[in-house]
Amino acid sequence: MNPNEILSNAHQALDIEINELKNLRERLGDSFIKSVLAINECKGKLIVVGIGKSAHVASKIVATLNSTGTPSQFLHAAEAIHGDLGVIQKQDIVLCISYSGNSPEIVNLLPFLKEYSSALIGMTGNAESKLGKISDIVLNTYVEKEACPNKLAPTSSTTVQMALGDALAICLMELKGFKDIDFAKFHPGGSLGKNLTAKVEQFVSQNKPEVSPESGIRDVIISVSGSKHGITVVIDNENIVGVITDGDIRRMLLNQDDISKIKAADITSRNPKTIDKEQLAKEAMHILKEYNIGQLIVTENGKYYGIIDIHKLLDEGII
Repeated sequence: MNPNEILSNAHQALDIEINELKNLRERLGDSFIKSVLAINECKGKLIVVGIGKSAHVASKIVATLNSTGTPSQFLHAAEAIHGDLGVIQKQDIVLCISYSGNSPEIVNLLPFLKEYSSALIGMTGNAESKLGKISDIVLNTYVEKEACPNKLAPTSSTTVQMALGDALAICLMELKGFKDIDFAKFHPGGSLGKNLTAKVEQFVSQNKPEVSPESGIRDVIISVSGSKHGITVVIDNENIVGVITDGDIRRMLLNQDDISKIKAADITSRNPKTIDKEQLAKEAMHILKEYNIGQLIVTENGKYYGIIDIHKLLDEGII
């Protein structure tokens, strides 16, 4: 198979799945609206059941719902019949996913899923299946054609299931008024959460270099060299006068023959950019990028608190 044939096959597979997604979009109607409203008003959690490829889809839908404010739990059909049915409480809603709607494991479970929950939503490609007939609400995931050339591997059908799960999650987010700050609460360890909630104080260096305006050049060089940031802060009576960077020192050495009388005040870059320690780290990154600088002076109530470095923020996923 040559490269053009490979691309042609890929394009064909994607075209088939895109067409099935368009078909899904066109047939969304009352049953979808009822599902969204029922899940939104549910006093318990949403239990999502599946087996085979549908189990993988169910697991992903649960992950999306949990991270967007809809408490959900995955239940594998094969495990449910051997004790895991106990996870379902009467106030819960069950979303059962099965393309055929007649898988033996699913069929065996249906009476219990119906009895133990407050409502059963069936996501199936066959509304006349046993799942379709017993469900309180049916979400139709019928596809005309699988992308698999042998028409065997679930491809278009699982894509449609996944997309429908995403649509449910998005609509529920809107109903709940779920915002980015809410999303961050469920992602505190990732870069998404950090960018939405992390404050400058979390990333301030332990090293806090400073000199006075009257400090000699030797003390300035020692302070800059020991700071690990190539910068020191000039402080006068607890007030920030300015900063001196290793670049300032190099420029001074190039322009001065006698440096014995040079004081910190002589080479200070005044009015440095600052940020309060309580501000968001992403705001610090914005300032660093806007002014093309590597460090930012951090303050607390207007007083020198420390230094935040662009490399530290990048390493932590702040963008």
